Amino acid sequence: MAKRVLMFPGQGSQYIGMGKEFYDNFAEAKEVFDLAEKATGLDIAKLCFEENDRINITEYTQICMLTEEVALLKVLQAKGFTFDVCAGLSLGEYAAVVASGAMSMEDAFKVVRARGKYMQEAVPVGGAMNAVIGLDPEVIENVCAEVQAAGEEEGASKDFPEGLPYVVSVANYNNPKQTVITGRKDAVEKAAAILAQKGALKCVPLNVSGPFHSKLLEGAGEKLGEVLADVALNDVAIPYVANTTAEYVTDKADIKDLLVRQVSSSVRFTQTIELLMKDGADEFVEVGPGHTLTGFVKKIDRGLKTANIDTFEDFEKYLAQ
Repeated sequence: MAKRVLMFPGQGSQYIGMGKEFYDNFAEAKEVFDLAEKATGLDIAKLCFEENDRINITEYTQICMLTEEVALLKVLQAKGFTFDVCAGLSLGEYAAVVASGAMSMEDAFKVVRARGKYMQEAVPVGGAMNAVIGLDPEVIENVCAEVQAAGEEEGASKDFPEGLPYVVSVANYNNPKQTVITGRKDAVEKAAAILAQKGALKCVPLNVSGPFHSKLLEGAGEKLGEVLADVALNDVAIPYVANTTAEYVTDKADIKDLLVRQVSSSVRFTQTIELLMKDGADEFVEVGPGHTLTGFVKKIDRGLKTANIDTFEDFEKYLAQ
């Protein structure tokens, strides 16, 4: 039964300087950054460590975060750190796939570099995402379905580019009281207004570049599938939980399809943690920038043991336990 879970955060928690202490102090971390640079042709260390605007642009954010997360993973493994299962949020799922042993670092860097570019290119004008606070996910699902059905029946608004589908759906199940919705801007706004009437404490527009994890990104997923087709996968040595299904992945034959679907499907983080709890997980360690995932875990069950490994101080504190 799973006991220690390794978790990797997704896009949004990046910051200038992430991973630098590890890069400066551990050969294992520097080797990961060097490999990422070789695989992508980008100076990942410069993007992560020096002031720049690109780190917050999707096509660069994703490869920077994956590199930093894998660098920390390799340092931990060099120190004898072990874990029973792993999971990641959106982009973080790729670090989980690497941690599972199913995909090489070099291939993961190449795939994520393409993923970031395709998602950036596929972002349609008129997309949006809102975080809905304080309302049960089932209510949110029903409202999204009703709004989308009504919009489709009425026809597309002239205020949006011709042919942009009227879409609103759940992007992320972050915790029982925080659900993110995604889709075409007018559909998201209509759903948010109805959810506020139904008792949502807040419906907060997110500062993102597009409607991620919605059907509007299916094209990016299809292109990603072409890149994944050339990737050779290994057997899964350590199971991980997929975003799209919130189920364990133990067969490498399932991985590529899951990663393609993930681009335009809901991220089921709440369901992932509930599965792991049911199977006996008692420690959740977030590896990477920020404290987002441990915050979500505490919202799901405050009694769970959590830890963050982001800074060098975090690392030393954790190993000293």
